[in-house]
Amino acid sequence: MKGRNLLPILFFLVLLLPALHSSLRGPGLRVATTTSLYDTGLLEELARVYREGGGGRVAFFPVGTGQAFLQARRGEADLLLVHAPAQEVEFVREGWGENRSVVACNFFVLVGPPGDPAGVENLPPLLALRRIAEAGGEGRARWVSRGDLSGTHLKENELWREAGYDPENLRREGWYLETGAGMGQTLLVASEKGAYTLSDLGTLLTYLGRGLVNLRVLVRGGRELLNVYSAIPVNPERVRGVDG
Repeated sequence: MKGRNLLPILFFLVLLLPALHSSLRGPGLRVATTTSLYDTGLLEELARVYREGGGGRVAFFPVGTGQAFLQARRGEADLLLVHAPAQEVEFVREGWGENRSVVACNFFVLVGPPGDPAGVENLPPLLALRRIAEAGGEGRARWVSRGDLSGTHLKENELWREAGYDPENLRREGWYLETGAGMGQTLLVASEKGAYTLSDLGTLLTYLGRGLVNLRVLVRGGRELLNVYSAIPVNPERVRGVDG
């Protein structure tokens, strides 16, 4: 089972290393990345493989996707590893990034307490969110949002809108909580509160494997939950401070 779980990680490394090599312009590489990706522990393994392959130092800055874009625009990163496709396309179109390479994909999953008080297990994602909102209004369920403008948070908002709810209005509801934190911390809060949340699969598996959370995967798969990661080298001709 352990070897099987490593296969997606190895596949991810094979895809991502060429993007790192093509983006390196100096002795070190500054990578602004999502907290969800960093929390998996994968990136430290990536840095080791990169160094052993003759690459230089790699420094990772785990932040929400929105903050990663800001860091890149300020010249504080040479490469982005993010998962917000619409924002990525805009970033490149405006000249901040040189190109966008899709390097991996997995799925978001909807997780919740083992007892599943809203009864959402195996439902389609949008119907599951409606059930959670109904149960929340009746005092039977809670939702924990990232609330940090990360790629996961943007996906949350997209799903809530498609389910018929305005995320801004949801923030006023007592059952809807926000952490303003990364994926790992949000999973910990959801576990502590017995709440539902949206997670990337990699971080969830890491936290479950370490016994840090008491949550179950209740809804998975489908087009709505596709999670695409991209690598974007920052354009040194547009951004001062990027190695050229």
